[in-house]
Amino acid sequence: MTKGPRDKQMSLDEVVGELQDGMTIGIGGWGSRRKPMALVRAILRSDLKDLTIVSWGGADVGLLARAGRIRKLVFAFVSLDSVPLEPNFQRARQEGAIPEVVELDEGMFQAGLRAAAERLPFLPMRAGLGTDVLVNQPWIRTVTSPYADGEELVAVPALRLDVALVHLNRSDRHGNATYLGPDPYFDDLFAMAADRTFVSCEQVVDTAGLTVDTPVQRLLLSRMLVSGVVETPHGAHFTTCTPDYERDERFQRAYAAAASGSDEDWAAFESRFLAGDEASYQAAVRSFGEEQA
Repeated sequence: MTKGPRDKQMSLDEVVGELQDGMTIGIGGWGSRRKPMALVRAILRSDLKDLTIVSWGGADVGLLARAGRIRKLVFAFVSLDSVPLEPNFQRARQEGAIPEVVELDEGMFQAGLRAAAERLPFLPMRAGLGTDVLVNQPWIRTVTSPYADGEELVAVPALRLDVALVHLNRSDRHGNATYLGPDPYFDDLFAMAADRTFVSCEQVVDTAGLTVDTPVQRLLLSRMLVSGVVETPHGAHFTTCTPDYERDERFQRAYAAAASGSDEDWAAFESRFLAGDEASYQAAVRSFGEEQA
């Protein structure tokens, strides 16, 4: 009997149960756009610690930094887009709360993921030459082209990941997943750079349904790259998940105000929105929205 693709559906807590202290975790999305926030919130509810986080960062980095879960951060920026600098990240940096920080040029960050995806130790590129990236990260080496040009290039080290966490619009139960918005945000590179990838999505559909109303070219992840799938509607909140929903700007402003405020302000935000499970979070968000209407 032919064996078909297996059902990889999991719960948020089951995914977090697969993670361990000290892991290198890549978090997909971009700033405040299509971040796997439900998975990040599940990590906050766990006892995980000493994590290396690799991210084009947004509130994922801010929340994990505020909770003291990050031992090492590899990033190109940490922004909420309409709030230029993520305030919990800003606080962590000012207080020296992240023991090790690796800041890369955006192009170098991409090259590092691509090197890992191609199972190479590094990739050469020009980005970073003549910048303080190399001054502040002196362990990043340069190489000389072996050809007649003899050009000096940056040897961007591979960003190998133990686990990648990404959020997409639709997935089937086997792990094939599509994005419906304007940008893939390099989530495929995160998946290819990782030993295992867990996908949260707005909706799990039949495999045939993945391309009913969207081009097959938007099938970003193959089931071969995916270890687990979590259906979690509004799981990217408060970031965008276009076209399902846009960024919740009012909630983001409330988050930023609490993060920038006193310890009491943040404690009140945590108590209201982050103390319970994902269902409690979504209920508190709905209540907040009704108050602001």
